[in-house]
Parts: sequence; C-alpha cells; structure tokens
Amino acid sequence: MSQWPSSKARRVYKALLRIGWVEHHIVKGSSHQQLTRAGYPDFTWAFHDSDELGPKMLARIAKRTGLTPGDL
Repeated sequence: MSQWPSSKARRVYKALLRIGWVEHHIVKGSSHQQLTRAGYPDFTWAFHDSDELGPKMLARIAKRTGLTPGDL
C-alpha cells in the first residue's frame, strides 16, 4: 500500500507553493506552468485544478520536488 493518498491537483499545487516553490514561467492560455525552487531543477506543472492525481503520480512529483505526504 502506498503512503500517498489520491488528491486533487489544486491541493498538490498549493502544497508545492507552501513548501517554497514559486511560479517561474506561466504560458498564458495554457495549463503548463514552470515552478522553481533553490536547490532543485525547474519543475513543469501541467495539471488542471480538478484533475485527480493518484499515488504513483504523487510519488513521481515528490521525487522531483521534495513534497511529502505530510505537506498535503
């Protein structure tokens, strides 16, 4: 069993902002946003607010961003 629960993209995005990620580049009219944080490579966020992210996708995001289940 994964330690990651399913979660809405909106909730995950807000958690990323809380842990120090900031919007680096936004393409107007697109769902793609580039986030940046010191010590990490830029991360492209390409989800809509209502998308449901499963445990596997959350684990992949966490590996690249430092997100933990407690951050949600």
